[in-house]
Amino acid sequence: MSKKFINPNLQKRSLKQSTLDIEQLAMQLVEGDRNALSVSITLIESELSEHRTLSRRLLTLVEPAARKNSSLRIGISGSPGVGKSTFIEALSKYRPEQSMAVLAVDPSSGESHGSILGDKTRMEQLVQRENAFIRPSPAGKTLGGVTAKTRETIRLCEAAGFDRIFVETVGVGQSETAVSQMVDFFLLLILPGSGDEVQGIKRGIVELADMICITKTDGDREKLARSSRQSYKNALHLFRTKYPGWEITVINTSSETGKNMDKVWKSIDAFGAFAQKKSAENQASWISLHRRKQSLQWYEAALKEVAWQNFVADMNTQNLVQSHLTQLQNEQANIWQLIEELRK
Repeated sequence: MSKKFINPNLQKRSLKQSTLDIEQLAMQLVEGDRNALSVSITLIESELSEHRTLSRRLLTLVEPAARKNSSLRIGISGSPGVGKSTFIEALSKYRPEQSMAVLAVDPSSGESHGSILGDKTRMEQLVQRENAFIRPSPAGKTLGGVTAKTRETIRLCEAAGFDRIFVETVGVGQSETAVSQMVDFFLLLILPGSGDEVQGIKRGIVELADMICITKTDGDREKLARSSRQSYKNALHLFRTKYPGWEITVINTSSETGKNMDKVWKSIDAFGAFAQKKSAENQASWISLHRRKQSLQWYEAALKEVAWQNFVADMNTQNLVQSHLTQLQNEQANIWQLIEELRK
């Protein structure tokens, strides 16, 4: 991505403007304009009906450019405190020539529904790069460590021409694995000695990883990290990978010292080359087959959302739900009976 990525003559736009030119916005986005990308993401994240119509038009316009770009989607997940943002910042120093988009998902409060959105402050050097883009977004009520519009945001970043698109999730549990359905390469960060590795690897998020990085392995944690790495390497042989022929690597890293960050990039680059190889059975690349599967998952998710919206928009349903809520509030009904009534 060239330095035209920033358009210094671009005037600030706002979604409040009634004359938002979607065609012009799409054109500037495809040219790599960072402000156009920011406005576009804000547009698709809006819940206003008029913005939803505009966002669908925008996504349609930029889709050809997104298809042409050979971006690699990289998901980064791990428990809170594992150092995801710091890891990405350290990693970026070893590929300064490569354009990077970082979509950071911040947890939302269950009470106020607000988010701190502080990832830019944790990536002070990366945010200064002309060929980098960082977008923190609130998770809202969406599970799986991502937002409701993460897929669309990825597509916009691909249309903008980024080489690597990182999706940094909120700290997730083993059951929250939605990010793996949106990315090509799933990188899991783990702290050294975080529980019984062999037991923890049996199910859940570890099985979806294409690479495991053990973080914060410097100083007095180095010996423990070596033991953790060996435990994961031994256990990983028990599982099949998403991509036949791809071997999952386990790497000990340190964001503070830069330890093995070059190896992480080499593994990512090796995967990029591997994923372009064609399957003998389907005569399509592994990455193409994986993205076809993701498209079906995306459609299924959209189908459920539309079905739900149609359900709650029905006047009879609204009346029934309001009646149920009143009965529950006044302790006048058994919740199981009400749920069964909804099913009828």
